[in-house]
Amino acid sequence: MREYSVPATVTVGPEENLLDAVYANEAEVPRTTLLRVQQAGGWRDVSAAEFAAQVTAVARGLIASGVGPGDRVALLSRTRYEWTLVDFAILAVGGVTVPIYETSSASQIEWILSDSGAVGIVVETADHAALVAGAGVTLKFVKEIASGAVDELVAAGKDLADEQVHERRRAVKADDLATLIYTSGTTGRPKGCELTHRNLLTEIASTRAVLSELLTDTGSVLLFLPLAHVFGKVIQCGAIASRTVIGHTPDTKNLLPDLQTFRPTFLLAVPRVFEKVYNGARQKAHDEGKGRIFDAAADTAIAWSQAQDTGGPGLGLKVKHAVFDKLVYGRLRAATGGRVVAAVSGSAPLGERLGHFFRGIGLPILEGYGLTETSAGITVNALSAQRVGTVGRPVPGHGVRIADDGEILLRGDIVFRGYWQNEKATAEALEGGWFHSGDIGELDDAGYLTITGRKKEILVTAGGKNVAPAVLEDRLRAHPLVGQCMVVGDGKPFIGALVTIDPEALPGWRERHGKAATGDPASAADLVDDPELRGEIAAAVEEANQAVSRAERIRKFRILPVDFTEAGGELTPTLKVKRAVVAQQYAAEIAAIYAPAETPQPA
Repeated sequence: MREYSVPATVTVGPEENLLDAVYANEAEVPRTTLLRVQQAGGWRDVSAAEFAAQVTAVARGLIASGVGPGDRVALLSRTRYEWTLVDFAILAVGGVTVPIYETSSASQIEWILSDSGAVGIVVETADHAALVAGAGVTLKFVKEIASGAVDELVAAGKDLADEQVHERRRAVKADDLATLIYTSGTTGRPKGCELTHRNLLTEIASTRAVLSELLTDTGSVLLFLPLAHVFGKVIQCGAIASRTVIGHTPDTKNLLPDLQTFRPTFLLAVPRVFEKVYNGARQKAHDEGKGRIFDAAADTAIAWSQAQDTGGPGLGLKVKHAVFDKLVYGRLRAATGGRVVAAVSGSAPLGERLGHFFRGIGLPILEGYGLTETSAGITVNALSAQRVGTVGRPVPGHGVRIADDGEILLRGDIVFRGYWQNEKATAEALEGGWFHSGDIGELDDAGYLTITGRKKEILVTAGGKNVAPAVLEDRLRAHPLVGQCMVVGDGKPFIGALVTIDPEALPGWRERHGKAATGDPASAADLVDDPELRGEIAAAVEEANQAVSRAERIRKFRILPVDFTEAGGELTPTLKVKRAVVAQQYAAEIAAIYAPAETPQPA
């Protein structure tokens, strides 16, 4: 199939905006808990009335600080309650939120502030404030959350009437700009994506129609992804609109205990999070001598899930599944709080084997697909119609087309209106009335989309063979020892790979194999040439190679001494590999793969 569209089931009126939900909640369900704030001793409930009052109070402070309709205000912080509060307050005064990742460098902050023309910024910490000061951009204000930014804004606006805020927010129209999100990107300078209230309202309504079991007034979600990313932004706004209770956790190191106290009904994360959950559980089982039980349970879960698509499991598989549910699966579900109905995954492909594993243990992961330019998800799997290995069908009112070269083209009201102050890039992206995604994929006969790679990442070997790295990389990362990997080989005689070792898995592996560390036990620096470690990675490479043709297989690999990290510059905030950065930093290792003195390793 070359094109598939789903009829619209919702429309957004010209007078609607994202603030309508905040004040409708206040009027209709004032005492209902909408958010829960983490504090010493537990979680404090925030009602619809309290949240609306706080949004109004902070919005008064923004008006007093000189924010006018259409002005851009930057927001730089980890995921926390104040982000959501300030975000809605910016919108309430007719402003435009410009989110910045809290891990951004000084040069990135300078570019976003200057390019967007932001009039002010709310940051989280003194360190962030120092980075902003060093950017040399003229701003009307810099407010620091850790030093009482919310109280300062409330105090600044105390003499203004609430009606001034209501006049501002009622004047905001559906086609007005709501947010300017700069693509984190794996190459090049970030571009500002203009998303309107209509874009986001349509995304919220369409997503709610597909994820009706998740975005509900009896549900809850714990946000831990960066709210600077469109994925987190949309779930935040969708939860407010659907009256789904929101919690925030800024530090993923505390994610498991926070999940167990907050007990959400659904999760959202990027694939790497789910990969690490699986790998961590498997590694722990092996370290405790229970590896055979875990592996048998995993195989049973995968078989049980696969059977759902082929007529259902037989009696023997049902019995095995029930036994492992008590021994293994129930404990894994309990680790997320015990109430999760499903999880939503985006930003990158999730391996099919992992998708079946999580569905098999009772934690289905609904993959979706979208970009910043499409206000997050434009396709998504429904809980009642999930096809593991795909990213689902278009949400209502939207269409997907596969171009002659395999590129995915997208159309509908959630597609952005253009790049900020960049007409050339906008014209190229929206050519012919379709958004050109840069990704390549396939549509099946039922309209389910499968992502097979990214046009700019396609490698062409010296022999003229086109290779999509994602297929190999996704399967390699499924191995418990593999942290990250990057397939190489553009213009080379064969395909190679750089592989990092997961620092959380390595200490256990050392202990089992009697490999005492000469330094940090989580570092692979002393093991890059170790025969046993190389043997395990070679087996993982061989497994990955089963997914591709002989010409596309990885023939040589290099183990790197350290894992890729966001702090090191190799990963984006959503944990995608910055290929250009890695290629530059590890040019010598890549060159060694193709050194003529060596013969290709068997894989």
